[in-house]
Amino acid sequence: MTFVRPKKHLGQHFLNDKNIARKIVASLINPKNILEVGPGMGILTEYLLEIEGINLFLIEIDRESVEFLKEKYPKMEAKIIQADFLKFNSASLFEGNYAVIGNFPYNISSQILFNALENRTRINEVIGMFQKEVAERISAQPGNKTYGILSVLLNAFYSIEYLFTVNESVFTPPPKVKSAVIRLTRNNVINLDCDEKLFFAMVKKAFNQRRKTLRNALSSYQFNDKIVNSGILSLRAERLSTADFIDLCKNTLTSN
Repeated sequence: MTFVRPKKHLGQHFLNDKNIARKIVASLINPKNILEVGPGMGILTEYLLEIEGINLFLIEIDRESVEFLKEKYPKMEAKIIQADFLKFNSASLFEGNYAVIGNFPYNISSQILFNALENRTRINEVIGMFQKEVAERISAQPGNKTYGILSVLLNAFYSIEYLFTVNESVFTPPPKVKSAVIRLTRNNVINLDCDEKLFFAMVKKAFNQRRKTLRNALSSYQFNDKIVNSGILSLRAERLSTADFIDLCKNTLTSN
């Protein structure tokens, strides 16, 4: 069985430490319906397949990896899908909710989380390897300089946990930065207590001009007296919690 050559354009850094692989899989809270994204050479797959009763699918864009995985795990052949996860309807693979797990390609890791948001009614858990900087940004709290769009949007629908840091040496090839594993667990929020489309747009607009106060960054919106008199518009976006943005959204009069 030949080894897969990591491809830079796909952001591939293959995990080679089995203890860390085992630790990632053990972090699953509800290991039933599982989609592994970017399995590469199958180091996580090995431990996922040890879970009794698991319904596991693999999705991998790299043809060489797919051929390797089918040879390594012949009983999984029908459940190994060669496709771009970001363009594939992963919800069609499962009847109920499912979890997403992976040593995610770093060049699309944020997009994977936006995909989870879009499919939040079905994806009840996400466990993934990210660049440490990205993991810290996602799990950051208000007031932290790394706190941003994904922090706010994900917090609306998921509980976010920074699980552990991973050194560069456990990857082939080693990345130039440290990595980290985080876990997202779906909360009980079905619908936000505001216009969700407006909420998403407002959060993105506020952080796209994060050096400005909200009064300037959100100047295209008009707010009622409750917001105007509260002083919140004199703050920058990074100071607001998810609940604060929902409150802004609920008290918006018009937008241009």
